[in-house]
Amino acid sequence: MTDNKSNIFTLKDFAHSQHGRVQLGSEQKYRVPSNKLLQDLLEHQIDLELQNEALQRAQEKIEASLSRCDSLCEAFPVSYIVLTESGTIEEANLVSADLLGRDLTQLLKHFFLNFVAPEDRSRWNNFFDGVMHNSRNRSCEVKLIRGDGSQFYARLDCLLLNYKISPLYTLNSIDTDTLKMSVVITDISEVKQVEQELRVVATVFQSQEGMMVTDDKHVILRVNNAFTKITGYTEADAIGKTPKILSSGRHGAEFYSAMWSELDMIGQWQGEIWDRRKNGEIYPQWLNITAVKSSEGVITNYVATITDITARKLAEDELHLLAFYDPLTKLPNRRLFEDRLHLVMTSSARTGLYSALLFVDLDHFKYSNDSLGHGVGDLILKMVSQRLVLSVREGDTVARIGGDEFMVMLVNLHESHDQASLLAETIANKILHAIDQPFILAGFECDTTASIGVSLFSGQDEAMEKIQKKADMAMYSAKTDGRNRVSFFKEFNMIA
Repeated sequence: MTDNKSNIFTLKDFAHSQHGRVQLGSEQKYRVPSNKLLQDLLEHQIDLELQNEALQRAQEKIEASLSRCDSLCEAFPVSYIVLTESGTIEEANLVSADLLGRDLTQLLKHFFLNFVAPEDRSRWNNFFDGVMHNSRNRSCEVKLIRGDGSQFYARLDCLLLNYKISPLYTLNSIDTDTLKMSVVITDISEVKQVEQELRVVATVFQSQEGMMVTDDKHVILRVNNAFTKITGYTEADAIGKTPKILSSGRHGAEFYSAMWSELDMIGQWQGEIWDRRKNGEIYPQWLNITAVKSSEGVITNYVATITDITARKLAEDELHLLAFYDPLTKLPNRRLFEDRLHLVMTSSARTGLYSALLFVDLDHFKYSNDSLGHGVGDLILKMVSQRLVLSVREGDTVARIGGDEFMVMLVNLHESHDQASLLAETIANKILHAIDQPFILAGFECDTTASIGVSLFSGQDEAMEKIQKKADMAMYSAKTDGRNRVSFFKEFNMIA
């Protein structure tokens, strides 16, 4: 008879002897049944216990992995939420709460739509439905609302999640799917601001002013359409070159050296400059150059704005001409003549040299003007002006002060009064002879003469008005003596 004790052993021993599997924690003792069915049942029970223990260890590993994953999600510096099919927030990390300015309790189980700016909600709904129904992972940009009511631009990168739910956890007899959406939220407010600034810069760059951007070595990197319109150089012509292609040659090396020195010192230079167009035309422009510096203060680029001031210069010249020159003869008018007379008086006070003032008046011009017509009279005045200019020296001034009256200023004649008088008389007689020559007008000759009064002056002992008055009185003396002659002012003329 077999001893029953010999048939008693632990399940652990049985497991090792029969299956070679992992050890069981139980130390219960079993009697090995002699019945084959009971033995099979026991083996099955043992197998189930082994499986349960393996499942428990697997579950522990999964839970540990999930815990690590949750920790990573919380620690990862990215805003992350999970939305249900209805659009409620099922999961959210702390970064999301901070970004939206709310506690997690204010996010979870709430509709994400509530945190979208009103003007973007319709677009978000369409986007959300599109991702859910089309199962496509997409991104969109919307404005979100923080807890304090402020808004910010956000990019939402969405990933569709498809979960399998086992029939063990549902009332259905088959597996079912549930859709969720993971959303990574990125604050792009700064990016949007930069984009807006770039759009503004792009708009400004295509303004009516010519613009040119160079690197720190003055190599042209970019030009706008206005630059091409002003200079004639296209983008292809200019890029890779230096601004020297625009040089007119009117400014020397010292000018440019001072310009770049000022740029390096204060970061900006502006002024009037003459440049050359591609067709060779030299033109005036207003140039403004700004140095662009890095955060370390190192110059990285130069930005130049160019304004063609040709029209302005023409207008300025026209205004100057109207203000200081006679419209008919283009000679200096009384205002400019008196300015020059004042300068000569100041200069002669320093040098001691005599100068002379000649008052020239045409004889019987009113008769010629009335009989021949004002058109012919104007032609005579123009021709007289030309002859006067040709009769004097370079540096002397001829002016028309009104009607048929002209003034001539002979400067720096001589330090001796007598020598200065002799030289002034010589030039005055030359003028008389030039005017006395016939004027050929429309095929016929016209004759005229002039009476000239001369007044010498040196320094500033006398007022400018007195010097002019002396020349005027001397001219009337010449007319009294028979016209077509030169008369010098004498003190008795003033007394008379």
